[in-house]
Amino acid sequence: MPTPLRVVVVGFGPVGARLCEDLLPAVEDGTIALTVIGAERHAPYNRVLIAELAAARADRDGIVLHDPADSTAAGARIVLGARVVSIDRDARTVQLDSGEVVDYDRLVLATGARANVPTLAGLERPRYDEASLVRAGATVVGSDAELPAGVTVLRDLADAERVRRVVEAKARIIVLGAGVLGLEFALLAADAGAEVGVLHHGPTPMPRNLDRGAGTVLARALKARGITMYAHSRAEAIAFHDDADGVRAFDAVVTADGNYVRGDLLVLSCGVGARTELATLAGMRTAAGIIVDERLRSWSDDDVYAIGDCAHVLARTPENEALSRLPGAPSGLIGPGWRQASWLAGRLIAEARGEPHTDPAPGEKDPVVMLKDEGIDVVAVGDLDIDIWDLPHGDRPHRHVAQWADPQHGRYVKMVTVDGVLDAFACVGMPRTAGELTLLYDRQGELPADRSLLLRLDGADDVGAGSDAFAPASTVCSCNGVSVQRITDSIADGNDTVACLGRDTRAGTGCGGCKPRLTELIERFALAEAARA
Repeated sequence: MPTPLRVVVVGFGPVGARLCEDLLPAVEDGTIALTVIGAERHAPYNRVLIAELAAARADRDGIVLHDPADSTAAGARIVLGARVVSIDRDARTVQLDSGEVVDYDRLVLATGARANVPTLAGLERPRYDEASLVRAGATVVGSDAELPAGVTVLRDLADAERVRRVVEAKARIIVLGAGVLGLEFALLAADAGAEVGVLHHGPTPMPRNLDRGAGTVLARALKARGITMYAHSRAEAIAFHDDADGVRAFDAVVTADGNYVRGDLLVLSCGVGARTELATLAGMRTAAGIIVDERLRSWSDDDVYAIGDCAHVLARTPENEALSRLPGAPSGLIGPGWRQASWLAGRLIAEARGEPHTDPAPGEKDPVVMLKDEGIDVVAVGDLDIDIWDLPHGDRPHRHVAQWADPQHGRYVKMVTVDGVLDAFACVGMPRTAGELTLLYDRQGELPADRSLLLRLDGADDVGAGSDAFAPASTVCSCNGVSVQRITDSIADGNDTVACLGRDTRAGTGCGGCKPRLTELIERFALAEAARA
């Protein structure tokens, strides 16, 4: 038997776990020798649901994605609670914080991202540029900032437990940042009885994803749910007090206009940054992430790949290589990371077996961003920075805009098309319309000439009552735009539980509102199979 291909994966989060799972057939037949190194001691879990865990809406078992024992039983080596602190690219080895050295033929970096710590007086903001990393040494690789008492991010299980105690005490929580993750947590915490305020420096929430109309409707909906919105509030400093034990703890956020926004806990929700320090110290090119080409291979080393939140995918051309600042960034979403992991697994297996690998690289369009809540639905994608009355400009195809708003009832939709095909949209408070637009965007299908037909999807129950909710093209999971056909195909592939469907298609991993329908689809499939038997 030929010598197996030694594959080392650094990172055992959702994306690293997906790669591990997809490599197991080659591990079992001896063509790949797999080592996976994870910094956390826990089984990989769905970070998308960390906010639900913090608000006591999910339990730890319910968010686990993969049992490491399954990989170990297949022959993989899983090392938990260990950090890789250096890469020797010449020797093709990685060194762990324990001092152990592991050899590789192919190295995959799935190191993910860390929560950003904003520049505020009273907070120490770590630096991860090359000069700072060289001064700090290996101790900073894979580590996170130490935050003062009463200040936290919401990224891992320890964060969730810290926040959960405050939520259960129904205390005052300030969320700094009005992006989708911060707002999802704010809604969950408010529903759990906590007093919640969201502080952001723009006029409306989710400014990177929503236009003014959608943001305004969303802000009204958030206020109606009891969340205090502090718009146009630029944070400048953190004020502290000494608690009953004499510990210096968070007291308030101080804004540029001198306002003190007091609370018992400050949750920083200011975006994320790729964990690139390991690659940077190894002399690899990094920018917003580890620079890889469309085939996920590092620009700096043909034996190194990167996937997920740490991977900055950019075509390696002479023009791009000459740039001092590279465009683009990691997607920051779990779906593209999973697709990268599955594609790379196929490539590595083909290489290990000496077979051709002709599957196209997993190119991605603009990601669909979703905020899902039992009472608020927000879905958006693409560039919405266009006015409904804008005229054609230059030689570019004209972008047409259709827009409808009902702020009183929290509903809004804006659709931007090029030659009848959906190029961007924002939808608030209209889940059925959002699901249909998501499918049309994914398929690059033309919208109906009469755009108002789409609005009827969220009309009264008797409108369109004759339609088949279980038709192949019907949307099951509006959070992720998953169709009945996609779910049926997944069940046929053996994913016959709601948890398995979630891992395979992402359905049910958002708000969870589609889980009863997923169960019904599983039951329908089983009945159909029994009838054919």
